[in-house]
Amino acid sequence: MPKAKPVLYVTGLLLCGLAALMLLPAAADVVVGNPDWQTFVLSAAFTGFVGVSVTLASRGEGPLQLQLRQVFLLTTVSWLALAACAALPFLHLAVQLNYADAFFEAISGLTTTGSTVLVGLDAMPPGVLLWRSLLQWLGGVGIIVMAILVLPFLRVGGMQLFRSESSDRSAKVVARPAQLVGYIALIYVALTAACAIAYRITGMSLFDAVNHAMTTVSTGGYSTHDASFAAFENPATQWVATVFMVSGALPFVAYIRTAQRWREPIWRDSQVRALIAFLAAFSVMAAAWYALSGGVGFAAALTLVAFNVTSIVTTTGYASADYQTWGALAVGAIFFLTFLGGCTGSTSGAIKVFRFQVLLIVARAYLLTLLRPNSVLIARYQDRALPEDIAPSVLAFIFVYLASVVMLTMGLSAFQLDFLTSLSGAATALGNVGPGLGPIIGPAGNFSSLPEGAKWLLSAGMLLGRLELFTVLVLFQREFWRW
Repeated sequence: MPKAKPVLYVTGLLLCGLAALMLLPAAADVVVGNPDWQTFVLSAAFTGFVGVSVTLASRGEGPLQLQLRQVFLLTTVSWLALAACAALPFLHLAVQLNYADAFFEAISGLTTTGSTVLVGLDAMPPGVLLWRSLLQWLGGVGIIVMAILVLPFLRVGGMQLFRSESSDRSAKVVARPAQLVGYIALIYVALTAACAIAYRITGMSLFDAVNHAMTTVSTGGYSTHDASFAAFENPATQWVATVFMVSGALPFVAYIRTAQRWREPIWRDSQVRALIAFLAAFSVMAAAWYALSGGVGFAAALTLVAFNVTSIVTTTGYASADYQTWGALAVGAIFFLTFLGGCTGSTSGAIKVFRFQVLLIVARAYLLTLLRPNSVLIARYQDRALPEDIAPSVLAFIFVYLASVVMLTMGLSAFQLDFLTSLSGAATALGNVGPGLGPIIGPAGNFSSLPEGAKWLLSAGMLLGRLELFTVLVLFQREFWRW
């Protein structure tokens, strides 16, 4: 089996970082005189003790080196360990959750899903609200680093293509992984700061602006209000959110290239063009339909539709209205939008634009071979020949993704949940979207009333979707544990 010491060593370091992060909401509660700061300090002490103990016990001699199987194991173990410890503050705060609910809230935050079991957010102390936002912000940057540095080498669903792109185009600019992580962190912080300033200008309080900036750029969707973005009446606030939700769903490698080479604008990436074109076209058409059928002005309809469509497609999960009241066509369209997702190497979840692009390229190439069976067709992506192993891995990913939705739906149905709740719950968990459909988990509801077993299933679905399926599923292969 894979040697566990390097895996435990890195996991211990991550837990130490998480413990330090817990001191920020503790400080927020101290400022307002809320006694919950003690819970955060105690949770930080316990998490730090575990992190330091694991780090010291697994420290080896010489530089840290991880083999392929250890990377698979580390990816899953670290996310589980972080979620397990991140749940601790929720057990003794004013919210008083049981561990199933606390873990659900923590894993939903770290995976930037945004599904919640909490009610009464408007009256909650600042510490718990800030902790939820910090979890999503931390999860967002963790997802980007994993997508750019880890997943391409694990050949997960076609992402190996981006390994070759990095070596071909940006190796001279970003030569070392540590340097790449530095650029990612700088861009991530800059986008978050710009988003917070923009929110503040449109009328948000400073606390709301900072929290929503963290959950917007991370495409997480946690809000400080039960009504989510319906609590903010200024249309400009929704447009700021729309712009920065898109910014979080764009590939961060493209940001780095643009920052390093101003002649290479971000829209040269075909994923970026496809995502923005789809959002713009779909929003305009849907807004025109809503304006005609709902009797509202086109500008108001466009603001409402663009915000909610962008929130679903980028897997953020904010809601400014209960779109289930828009009619059966709108509900059906929104359900299928949960499968789309943003760009590869971004904070968004779901299947992602790149895989749909590859699927269309493969389908078109197959149709052309029917017309010209003796011809040799070379599938191309961004003016480059598509490597032969990309198409099979993308097709395998999409098949496993849809099969996982089916299996998770059946599992949720076993807890006597109705079909719409089970299906949309499975789709939103695996896609890391946030709200589902139906009267229970729709945009006007939450997940608090679900059975405890259903919450554990959904927690597993969130982690499975966030880690791109194969990263977790490979651990269940007997061959993986043979050294």
